[in-house]
Amino acid sequence: MDLPVNSFKHAIAAGTRQIGLWCTLSSPYAAEAVAGSGFDWLLLDTEHSPNELDTVLGQLQAVAAYPTSAVVRPAWNDPVLIKRFLDIGAQTLLLPYVQSAEEAERAVASLRYPPRGFRGMGGTTRATRFGRVKDYAARCEEELCLLVQVETRVALDNLEAIATVDGVDGVFIGPADLAASLGMAGPNHPDVVNVVCDAIRRIRAQGKPAGVLATDAATARRYLEAGAVFAAVGVDLGILTRETTKLAADYR
Repeated sequence: MDLPVNSFKHAIAAGTRQIGLWCTLSSPYAAEAVAGSGFDWLLLDTEHSPNELDTVLGQLQAVAAYPTSAVVRPAWNDPVLIKRFLDIGAQTLLLPYVQSAEEAERAVASLRYPPRGFRGMGGTTRATRFGRVKDYAARCEEELCLLVQVETRVALDNLEAIATVDGVDGVFIGPADLAASLGMAGPNHPDVVNVVCDAIRRIRAQGKPAGVLATDAATARRYLEAGAVFAAVGVDLGILTRETTKLAADYR
């Protein structure tokens, strides 16, 4: 049995635009409901949502039947969290709050087996198709994808060094935390948008795909025009609350 192909990894490496949805509802049922909506990728969040290993496993299983790629965001750049998500079959990880090349290198090492890294060995994991992918340890890097999230002033200062770390497949800009770090008023403030556009261009200049989250349509289009290759353009919970509030108001 062969490794599953990571279509998201190969698409962003080729510069093919990938439009995604941020999923925070922490439910396999909810993930499956949006998996057929036409997005190229779904971000399964565990940093700012009540999502745990078992619910992420269910989400991965639910999404697998649909033509969309799952990206998992662990709560932190933690080798233990990374190992557990990889073992249940996550192929693409987005690691938050990476501020230096050294932190990016540690993240890369967390994805790699010795001697290239320090990921722990496990023979009958879901990632190995329960032991049926006989050469998994030797070949898994071909289909694993590491995205690192830049979201502070310090990280911006180190952007080129982070982007050029071997094993980093893409760099994602977090506008909300970046705005807070820069002391600016919100992710859609014109000054924040300009900083993010500049960061996207800097990432692309290093030969790496740039990504971003933008729920405002005009802002998202600006980021895509600036060169963002992968962009999340909505949040499931935000869409649900906004549209249900609007629906209720229509009948008041």
